[in-house]
Amino acid sequence: MRRALKPAVGLFLLALAPCAGGAACADGLRAGAARAALAVPAGTPLAGYGALDRRLLVPDVLGRHPHAFWFKPNEGTLDSLAVRALVIEGGGRRLTWVAVDLVAVDRAFTARVARALVLAGLPPGTLIISASHTHSGPGAFMESGLLGVVSAERQDREVTRALVSSVVDAVRRAEIAKSPARFGSASVVAPALTVGRLRQEVDREIVVLKVVSEAGAPIALLWNYAIHGTMLPAVNLRLSGDVMGIAGRELERMTGVPALFVNGAVGDVSPARHGEVEVEHAGRELAAAVLSGWETARAAQVAPLVVGTTRVPLPEPFLSIRNCTSRWVPGWLTLPLRPVLPADAELIGGRLGDVAWVTVPGELQSWLGEAVKRAGRRGVRHAFVAGLSNDYLGYFITQADYGQVAYVACASLYGPETGERLTRAAAKLIGDLATTGRRP
Repeated sequence: MRRALKPAVGLFLLALAPCAGGAACADGLRAGAARAALAVPAGTPLAGYGALDRRLLVPDVLGRHPHAFWFKPNEGTLDSLAVRALVIEGGGRRLTWVAVDLVAVDRAFTARVARALVLAGLPPGTLIISASHTHSGPGAFMESGLLGVVSAERQDREVTRALVSSVVDAVRRAEIAKSPARFGSASVVAPALTVGRLRQEVDREIVVLKVVSEAGAPIALLWNYAIHGTMLPAVNLRLSGDVMGIAGRELERMTGVPALFVNGAVGDVSPARHGEVEVEHAGRELAAAVLSGWETARAAQVAPLVVGTTRVPLPEPFLSIRNCTSRWVPGWLTLPLRPVLPADAELIGGRLGDVAWVTVPGELQSWLGEAVKRAGRRGVRHAFVAGLSNDYLGYFITQADYGQVAYVACASLYGPETGERLTRAAAKLIGDLATTGRRP
């Protein structure tokens, strides 16, 4: 037993010592990154669409499918799925950022990963898990019964364990790869690949974080962009990272390092093109744009990593029957959702050199996301919203747009004022971090 504990204890102590293993460093930062395959048990259904094309004709009450109940099992792999991890530490702080080819994560999944990392001797410090929002990734791993019925399949323990193990594997590899690091950032405009669901202009900015060693060797690329992973339709039953996965594959081929995709304020942002052929073309176009930002970014030694969190109380959640069906339905006709949805949201902000970010546990409308980014840019050159991170609470849109009969309004489950409430909290958090460089 003592022998088995030694490696775990050693890794734990290493994680607590920001400069362990390197000579550089009283105030320097260290970083490591890795990519691991996302292990998906055979027969796992896809998550993202609730359409009949994805559903079993009759729920599997007879147990014919090992991991599926509401939805059809997958029919193989169209392109490989992955989990990518970036570990940054210095100044007594540690950030573990995981980007994974999933439609979303809930707070229970995030907590499972955090516990698994600690048990593996890899205390995460501040943990961010960002789902790419592919609608062709695996389901059956979230505790939410509501999401399970709607689009993500009920939870299966074997699937959940496999996905959590994949995350731990990627973080372990990133930990081993840590070295003194420098950071740079850039911003570029993406090709015209997206359209607005609410007939409004959407944000096309790509923010790139470049991580290199002290000698200039590439370590990792993290890129932020808002797009729904719905280029592949509901009739697709093969696992895929969608356009973001294709772009990530191309970026890793061109740079030779893990490329972490972090979705943005994606609530009303859809792809302009669809289909298997188009997803390949769009992925390469997107990768070329990100690569231009990577080449523009100039890495330098930066001030210590700064992170901060805030919790935002949320109103009583409910489903608006009117927003989901017809404007002739009375607004008071609603379905309460308090038993199945949480009463607050956690936001995590950070600053690293000339870039700042804040996480959002769901899909923020593009216009609101740009307001958050403006608040961050008062103190740094580049700022971004990390959507679909650590939890999933639906859509957050403006009060003016909440009254529409549309899917985006239907899936806004915390009422008309919550989008702007969450935006104010996110703007304050990122603004405080960006302008003062201190945790609020």
